[in-house]
Amino acid sequence: MDKILEAVVTSSYPASVKQGLVRRVLEAARQPLEREQCLALLALGARLYMSGTEELPRRVGCQLLHVAGRHHPEVFAEFFSARRVLRLLQSGSGPPGARALACIQLGLQLLPDGPAADEVFALLRREVLRTVCERPGPASCAQVARLLARHPRCVPDGPHRLLFCQQLVRCLGRFHCPAEGEEGAVEFLEQAQQVSGLLAQLWRAQPAAILPCLKELFAVISCTEEEPPSSALASVVQHLPLELMDGIIRNLSNDDSVTDSQMLTAISRMIDWVSWPLGKNIDKWIIALLKGLAAVKKFSILIEVSLAKIEKVFSKLLYPIVRGAALSVLKYMLLTFQHSHEAFHLLLPHIPPMVASLLKEDSNSGSSCLEQLAELVHCMVFRFPGFPDLYEPIMEAIKDLHVPNEDRIKQLLGQDAWTSQKSELAGFYPRLMAKSDTGKIGLINLGNTCYVNSILQALFMASDFRHCVLRLTENNSQPLMTKLQWLFAFLEHSQRPAISPENFLSASWTPWFSPGTQQDCSEYLKYLLDRLHEEEKTGVRICQKLKQSSSPSPPEEHPSPSSTSVEKMFGGKIVTRIRCLCCLHVSCREEAFTDLSLAFPPPERCRRRRRLGSVMLPVEEVRAQDLPPPPVSQTLSQEGSRRQRKHCITWDAPPTVLDIAGLSSQGAVEENEGQQVNREEEKVEQTEKEREVGQEEDNEERTKEKGKKDDEVEEEEEKVEKEKEKEAEDEKEKVVDSHGPGTPRDATTSSVEQVCGPEGSRSVLDLVNYFLSPERLTAENRYYCDSCASLQDAEKAVELSQGPRYLILTLLRFSFDLRTMRRRKILDDVSIPLLLRLPLAGGQGQAYDLCSVVVHSGVSSESGHYYCYAREGAARLPPSLSSVDRPEPENQWYLFNDTRVSFSSFESVSNVTSFFPKDTAYVLFYRQRPGEGPEAEPGSPRVRAEPTLHKDLMEAISKDNILYLQEQEKEARSRAAYISALPASPHWGRGFDKDKDEDEGSPGGCNPAGGNGGDFHRLVF
Repeated sequence: MDKILEAVVTSSYPASVKQGLVRRVLEAARQPLEREQCLALLALGARLYMSGTEELPRRVGCQLLHVAGRHHPEVFAEFFSARRVLRLLQSGSGPPGARALACIQLGLQLLPDGPAADEVFALLRREVLRTVCERPGPASCAQVARLLARHPRCVPDGPHRLLFCQQLVRCLGRFHCPAEGEEGAVEFLEQAQQVSGLLAQLWRAQPAAILPCLKELFAVISCTEEEPPSSALASVVQHLPLELMDGIIRNLSNDDSVTDSQMLTAISRMIDWVSWPLGKNIDKWIIALLKGLAAVKKFSILIEVSLAKIEKVFSKLLYPIVRGAALSVLKYMLLTFQHSHEAFHLLLPHIPPMVASLLKEDSNSGSSCLEQLAELVHCMVFRFPGFPDLYEPIMEAIKDLHVPNEDRIKQLLGQDAWTSQKSELAGFYPRLMAKSDTGKIGLINLGNTCYVNSILQALFMASDFRHCVLRLTENNSQPLMTKLQWLFAFLEHSQRPAISPENFLSASWTPWFSPGTQQDCSEYLKYLLDRLHEEEKTGVRICQKLKQSSSPSPPEEHPSPSSTSVEKMFGGKIVTRIRCLCCLHVSCREEAFTDLSLAFPPPERCRRRRRLGSVMLPVEEVRAQDLPPPPVSQTLSQEGSRRQRKHCITWDAPPTVLDIAGLSSQGAVEENEGQQVNREEEKVEQTEKEREVGQEEDNEERTKEKGKKDDEVEEEEEKVEKEKEKEAEDEKEKVVDSHGPGTPRDATTSSVEQVCGPEGSRSVLDLVNYFLSPERLTAENRYYCDSCASLQDAEKAVELSQGPRYLILTLLRFSFDLRTMRRRKILDDVSIPLLLRLPLAGGQGQAYDLCSVVVHSGVSSESGHYYCYAREGAARLPPSLSSVDRPEPENQWYLFNDTRVSFSSFESVSNVTSFFPKDTAYVLFYRQRPGEGPEAEPGSPRVRAEPTLHKDLMEAISKDNILYLQEQEKEARSRAAYISALPASPHWGRGFDKDKDEDEGSPGGCNPAGGNGGDFHRLVF
């Protein structure tokens, strides 16, 4: 029967004839047969199944085996013995073929249970391990996987199972697609998926095998001596449990036995796996490994692999099946590569054609990819400005796509930078300094230089001024402004957590300051702005002379000098008027100012506030205010020195107190003053009554109309004049009774101070009103009237004629005690409004939003510490009419404390003195509301985008960022080497990575590390 069947199959009869004859033979085979006949049929079936070149012989062989196995199981068990299986596996040279393995799988399906079957399974457990070790091809290996998946009893057991899993990994590394074209690629993918599926099945049964298999996987992809392994290894990664990711990456990135070359090779080959179409979670593992390398500061590997692979990853965006993973890896690589524009610029030629292809695709996947790609491009252009010629084609390509706002861009840039990665993945290391989560950069304290750092951070956060400085051209005659430009540029673009302002500090050093000692930050600010102003004027004159000398044409008339940057940003104008009370002649003078020094009014001024301006707290509404007679100036020469005594009086000490900080700009301070302090103690008993009267007077004054009669004004002036004349006689006696700075604060809090208690506490409104209040010049302070040609009583007042874009207010807290001959500090809390409206000449008002507060911590100007609260003082859209008198929506506040930068809030700014009595607001920066100042014209729009830096500056920043990454990597390696030599101690570094909010405690004293900062590689300016 077997010979007849073989002859029929190999004959040239038509297929229909052959099939009919085969059916008859198979029907006969279902009947009882002799043993020899049955064995002969089984041998024929195996031979046809193994060696058949056509489909019919193979199908006939398979049918014969099925019929004999089902109807003659005893004979089939005898035929399909262990010896037969071994002979099938060893047929031919090298690993067994796929047909032999398929034949064995078919035989196992028909083999009945019993001793023979046990012997076969024992043989296969040994032989499949040997087969895998011989590195079979994809087809044979996939057949082994199918065999073992169908018959788990063939899987090696005991210690051989782990070895088998590891060898399967190595087999996948040797896979290569044998055929070209779509069909061959699909078959290859299916074969790799079957092998990796077997691995996943084995891992579920034995989870302990996962880590050894991963070590084998890393050994394969990190080997630099062999040819690159197959991307089929990517199919293994999709089966790894994600909950193991952190531990695996931590161990791998901190493994000292892994060389940089091995790690670079491994991560490069993993990034190539992005092209594997059926891989799941591959992008997550790639990004996790990149983050792990950043956490342990292995920046050289990250730089090299990013530059080598970013173009290849970008090219995968063309293929929808791998687009998601490729886009995730691309976003991470670009957003982390922030120290240099090199990686982004590699993609510039490829972006326009990619955008065109995605637009042409017109699919949901393509549209989503386009939106994310456009967002990514805008982030990179924002991060690396200064290349308009290179960016023009790509901006043209994405012009119709969504443009993210600046907050979104800064969020993306801030969350993924290498230097922003925390060290959770290297928790047993000492903490490596990373850039603040805020994205802001600190300034290193060079030894009692916190007064410089706080002022520089406040100026940097004044966005308009920062943009003006950053736009400075290369060839200019302003060396100090150029140094400030470099400092601001590094504060904006550096990857360091903090930089050193040493070069800028030495260039802007105030000559009368002593090195290494604490100084007055307000005094430094005034000197710095004066220097920048004078330097720019000098530079303009030099440029004009050079142009004239090089021009052959006759010199033209000099145009009127334009305003300097300091004048544009901080310059305002103030008008002083002095009216002789005899002949009523009025003299006027207008002067420029860059800051206003606000003295503290005496206590009775807290009870009787003159509503000359309006200050807006978040819950208050601004009402129409009556403008008083022209207010008072403190910036004049002779008259200013007389006025200055009023600004330096302290309310808690009756005697005259001089303010040394204001002498440089406002002249000498006269010894005697005409303040009403003599009768204050006599009025304490009537405090409550007077407070009620004062409140009634406030309400009346707020409701008075602007055009009130002159006789009402005269009555008020005469009343004030009489009071001052009565109290002037006792002024000198009060000087002797002054309290010294060594007196406890409670002891110096007299009953007079309590008049300005919680209900009458001071605010910036009180200080501004006191500054603008009129002053009588009588007795020794009489004014020389040119019309009368003699000294006459007069009235002096000041008013603001033009408000600056940035209003700087200095609260004169440091005063001089004549009794002790020492400087002392006024520790009273002053409420700071978010919105301040200043009165201008002509009855107009100017709205200002708070943007920075410099705080002094301590009891004296010669000691203590400065730090700064600030938010972006950036221009916004002009407010609507309904929101003019409402505070600006609060931007994010930051606390700059030397090297330490943290998030904060306006609540912290407002309550700092309540929690820490020695920490008081000292210098305030207010920003003019857009649309209200003279500079808010259509021809001069304000933009928030950071300006373009010139090429040399960008290259310097990129080089320093690379240097910093190298420094951090070197430091991490040295620390790792040191720690590896230490005895094991699981608790020694506990709590190292726990950040404490800066607001939890007072910033403390001033020291070189400053702001709880650590040791830094200093970048010097």
